[in-house]
Amino acid sequence: MTVHADESAARDAIVATARSLFDRGLTHGSTGNLSVRLADGTLLLTPTGAALGTVTAAELSRTDVHGRYLGGPRPTKEAFLHAAFYRARPCAHAVVHLHSTHAAALSVRADLNPDDVLPPLTAYYAMRIGTLPLLPYHAPGDPALEPLAERTARTHHAVLLANHGPVIAAPTLRQAADAAEELEETARLFFLLHGHPTRPLTAEQAAALAPGRQSTGS
Repeated sequence: MTVHADESAARDAIVATARSLFDRGLTHGSTGNLSVRLADGTLLLTPTGAALGTVTAAELSRTDVHGRYLGGPRPTKEAFLHAAFYRARPCAHAVVHLHSTHAAALSVRADLNPDDVLPPLTAYYAMRIGTLPLLPYHAPGDPALEPLAERTARTHHAVLLANHGPVIAAPTLRQAADAAEELEETARLFFLLHGHPTRPLTAEQAAALAPGRQSTGS
C-alpha cells in the first residue's frame, strides 16, 4: 500500500490525538472514535474495538463518505455517524466521538432541552460549540440514527447522543478535539454549579461568539 504525505500526516495526527484524549481521561477502555477526511474524499477512522490509548497508525480503517469499507481493519461500528457528518458538512475534515464522563452524564439527564442541552456558561463554549442538540437514544451502531444525524449536522457541528456521548465535526482534528474537550469541561461546570445561581452569557453575547464568527484560539 502506498501512503501519500497527506495520508501519513493524517494517520500520525489521529494517533497523537487519540493518545492525548485517552491519557487525559477523556475516553476510556475501547470507547470513542476519531476520523479524518483525506484530500481524495476517503475517510481514515479508528477501527472497531480499538482503545484510543494504544491504536497505531497502521491499524486505521478506510471508508468512503457513504460508509463503505475500503481497506484496513474493520472500522468502528459508528463509522456511519462520521460519514453522515462529512456529507452534511463539506467544510468538515475531522470528527471526534467520545464517551467523556461529564458529557455522558449530561446525556442521561431527564430534564434537558433537546434543542440545546447546555447553557453558554463560558465564552469558549459559545465559540467552540454554540448550541448542542440532543439526539434521541439509539443503540450503539444502530444505522437508524444515520439520517437524523445527517439532518442535524447540516445546522450543528456538535450533537449529544442520548445515553451515549458527544459527536463533533470541525475543519481540523485539533479543532474537533478542542471542541470536545470544551464541551466536557462545560458539562463538568454544569454539574459543579448545580443548585447554585449562575450567570450564563446572554443570547446576544453567545450569538456574537458563535462558531464561525470568532477565532477559536486562546
